[in-house]
Amino acid sequence: MGDDEDEMLDLGSVLRALRRQADLSQRELAERSGVPQSTVARIESDRSAGAQFRTVQRLVRAAGGALRIAGPDEQAPPCPDEQALSGEVICDDIRRDDAGRRYPAHLDVRQVRTLKDWPGAWWAHWYSLPPDRWPLRVPEVTYDLDRGRRDERRLRERLRDSVRIRRLIDGVPDGCWRLVAELPGGDVVGELRAHERSLDLLLGEDLGDRREVVLDGVLVAPRLRLLGIGRRLVARLTEEIQQTGPRAICATAEFGGIHFLLACGYRIEWSRPQALRLDPPR
Repeated sequence: MGDDEDEMLDLGSVLRALRRQADLSQRELAERSGVPQSTVARIESDRSAGAQFRTVQRLVRAAGGALRIAGPDEQAPPCPDEQALSGEVICDDIRRDDAGRRYPAHLDVRQVRTLKDWPGAWWAHWYSLPPDRWPLRVPEVTYDLDRGRRDERRLRERLRDSVRIRRLIDGVPDGCWRLVAELPGGDVVGELRAHERSLDLLLGEDLGDRREVVLDGVLVAPRLRLLGIGRRLVARLTEEIQQTGPRAICATAEFGGIHFLLACGYRIEWSRPQALRLDPPR
């Protein structure tokens, strides 16, 4: 086959990638462009040899793209399908369902790694159930049919990728850390605070000026939780500590915070006293 045919064979992948970015089904793209859905399906199934330029132009524009004709010495821009996708999204051209069909391009197919990844796992909180007793078979991949849920997840991923971690110094005492997770506009969506203490004073012994850091708390905006921002804050604190001398970072956690710190590499130290609380009578 010649080079011209190879280029036309890529048209289906390009159109599917554009639909995925625009979150359009084949039917919705057909309605926007005025091109029959059967034509859209034919082009995307790699049977685009008879597609007219005007038809392709209408489809690409309706999906939010633009056509550019490059000369023989120009390098064409990369196909959107070849660009890196954020999160666990899988290119729809790679995966097929049990019947060998492509998954809907606009639904962002992603791998099911845990029960919580699959919207159909309504029993996901029953962690005591072994896999052979799950009410339904868990698929290898899944996607969200609800557009609002898709939009929310995509927004969360974009915000996650744009977050940067910064240490604040002004107004923070020596031996203390205040790290913030910020969006490009300056909005703070996460914060970590920690302070340094001397084991000599704590234990009443001369241990050679040994110090440790106490993690006071990690907070992440509710809408952006479970995206790894808290782990990034903890990892940044660890990097800072490695440069300043203290040998360990201690923390007191409760409820879900315990599992969070264990996932960050912390371990439970049974030799330490338990956290206590006193509520004075009123």
